[in-house]
Amino acid sequence: MPAGEPEKAEESVVAKDANGNPSNSGDAVTVIKDLKVKGSSSVLKIGTKVKNILLVERDHNIDCKIDGFGPMKLKSEFVKKA
Repeated sequence: MPAGEPEKAEESVVAKDANGNPSNSGDAVTVIKDLKVKGSSSVLKIGTKVKNILLVERDHNIDCKIDGFGPMKLKSEFVKKA
């Protein structure tokens, strides 16, 4: 693998949702708690559906794009599988 390309770490990432179910990249999830959006006055409401998530190895281990908000990083403890 060339030095400039990032490794594909998403295969080894295991994230469990609020109910303890394992999530995979590409899954759809639902937000289970109203979340304040940092740097904005808006709130991500409970029940918001998020499609096509990407799992990453960080504190906020879900990268996603939410309609009306744009790209976001979420913690898996605040979502459940849809």
